[in-house]
Amino acid sequence: MTRDGQQVWGRPQHGGREGGPGVQAVGATSRPGEDLGPTLRTVGLTRTYGHDESLVRAVDGVALEVPAGQTLAVTGPSGCGKSTLLQLLGGLDRPTDGEVWLGGQRIDRLGERALAKLRRRAVGFVFQDYHLMHELSAAQNVELPALLAGASPRTARHRAAELLTRVGLAERARHLPAQLSGGQRQRVAIARALVNRPLVVLADEPTGNLDSAATLDILRLFAELRGAGQTLVMVTHDERVAATADRVVALRDGTLVDDTLLDGIGAGARLGSLLSWEG
Repeated sequence: MTRDGQQVWGRPQHGGREGGPGVQAVGATSRPGEDLGPTLRTVGLTRTYGHDESLVRAVDGVALEVPAGQTLAVTGPSGCGKSTLLQLLGGLDRPTDGEVWLGGQRIDRLGERALAKLRRRAVGFVFQDYHLMHELSAAQNVELPALLAGASPRTARHRAAELLTRVGLAERARHLPAQLSGGQRQRVAIARALVNRPLVVLADEPTGNLDSAATLDILRLFAELRGAGQTLVMVTHDERVAATADRVVALRDGTLVDDTLLDGIGAGARLGSLLSWEG
């Protein structure tokens, strides 16, 4: 498929360079059909702050594997370590102890330059507050990570136009973020996260600032990503949003306390149930 499938949304299935990096971008070597193991893996992952009596264990000994193509929801009360875990998974923060593996490569020991390059090519980030560049148009915001990753301006423009069409914003490509609604800004942010065909998309409360209608729009996009085989990890407080994932893990005081595979009902049916609740 091209327009409606993985070659628009995601990376090439076997790591090639069709419009962007695949598995090879993070140093893994593979052959078609070879099992590279989980897309994400942590071993004894720990992040502490402070010392002695003021020591805080934001993430405490988390062991986690996320298979390719899975949508994982991370839940738990405020302050339990969800966002810190996401930052560690994406190389935005470094662990105090433990290991982080992405696409078969250990990333927590990479130097700053190598880690920055990996983030640009292999990880797509979606934030609650969008984090768009206010002085750039929607299209320019989507193009920017591709240009930073070494794409030509022509390739970046084509890829941005392709993705903005897929998220329903082709007619607003030249609009500044201030001219867009919250839901539209988040769709731009999702397009930006996908522009380099990342191994994984990490979304931190992606619907936290959105009304019900915009939330459903974002969940529909995530459902399309799942159908295209994109690995997605999202932090959410909303149990209904978490219920649309393939798997839900719960954190409490930095520790993984529950891990549930939602295999009793298809993700599409769960999204349909959410639509009926809102209707």
